Amino acid sequence: MLPVALEKATPLISIVTHTVKEYVCVMQLHGTVPESRVEEVLKMFVDKIYQKPPLRSRVKRALRIKRVFNIEFLEMTDRLVLFKVLCEAGTYIRKICHDVGLILGVGAHMRELRRTRVGPFTENKNLVRMQDLADAYYRWIYEGKEDLLRKAIMPMEYAVCNMPKVVIRDSAVDAICHGADLAVPGIVMISEDALTRRRVAILTLKGELVAVGQMLMSVNKILDADRGIAVKTRRVLMEPGTYPRMWKSGKAGLT
Repeated sequence: MLPVALEKATPLISIVTHTVKEYVCVMQLHGTVPESRVEEVLKMFVDKIYQKPPLRSRVKRALRIKRVFNIEFLEMTDRLVLFKVLCEAGTYIRKICHDVGLILGVGAHMRELRRTRVGPFTENKNLVRMQDLADAYYRWIYEGKEDLLRKAIMPMEYAVCNMPKVVIRDSAVDAICHGADLAVPGIVMISEDALTRRRVAILTLKGELVAVGQMLMSVNKILDADRGIAVKTRRVLMEPGTYPRMWKSGKAGLT
């Protein structure tokens, strides 16, 4: 599973790749261990764990804390163990396999790995093979039908479906498109989980993605305030001029 973005949606890739990921892994043990013991040790790696990236990695080999949300033991045949991992971005599954082998006392290494989820994109719902995409493109060009292409290429709003949302007034949209920060008067609705300093998706009343921003105020403070900058605009995704300009030149945030 490798999400690919097109045109204006390209900046969303850096956001999606830093969300939760799911893997299916085949781990090979270097010795014989009871199945119950393997399952017991795998459960030890659920929650926050310490990891130092392997020698062959693109990041600095410094001790880090990563979050493993769930490890599901699937099956075991001889010395091959099949399991599924749901974890924070940046977690090395091969390092987990190595550490499991150390605890078991027999050693282990990662034999196969398949990524089945990146953020909201899953292998079961969103996976499109290159051949499928080529067929969809051919159908669009030579038959004039977009049905297959629309299944392969999803709206960019899907990439932020798991993020907290801030819905804004139509009068605030074009100011945000020009890079202004979002002020309290421009907000119509806001998710309860939009915590301070957390990344949020800024949407129009029609559900169109305008930008991605960072919360500067708590939800309760926004509800009680009449003015002030509530969200710092980080990534603008909607083209300026899509909505009519209803703001005057001045300080950023006058939306």
